[in-house]
Amino acid sequence: MCGIGGVVGGPPPDRAVLARMAELMEHRGPDGEGIWHDDVAGFAFRRLAIIDLDERSNQPLHFGPWHLVFNGEIYDYKERRAELESLGHTFVTEGDGEVLLHAWAQWGEQALNRINGMFAFAIWHDERRELYLCRDPFGEKPLYWTFDGRQLAFASDIRALPA
Repeated sequence: MCGIGGVVGGPPPDRAVLARMAELMEHRGPDGEGIWHDDVAGFAFRRLAIIDLDERSNQPLHFGPWHLVFNGEIYDYKERRAELESLGHTFVTEGDGEVLLHAWAQWGEQALNRINGMFAFAIWHDERRELYLCRDPFGEKPLYWTFDGRQLAFASDIRALPA
């Protein structure tokens, strides 16, 4: 399991708040931590390294204007990777997270119809200022969220939301 969290909207994301969110999810991922933000959205991540143990698979992951935090596993990522490579995509990791990010960049929401797995993830497009929060059809991975009228906060552990 990994821990994902973030905030979108309201005041610019505070790095200290994102770091606190990651700290509160440390039990979900002892193998690494990642923080990223722009002036509207911010992501926090705790990693449990399973598929690609290399640091290059640390999250958040970035591809052009797309940014991803992901908890779960894409079971058919090798097949989707081959399909995306045939469409001109190149990869720098061996992980399923990068495949998910490229699939979303290629197919948008239709990527959900093309992948098989258990997951919860957040994808932010920094030019369009769009956030996508997704879970697999069975909801195997947790994803909690709250909205205070200005800012949306989300996390895979409810204890990270008060941060």
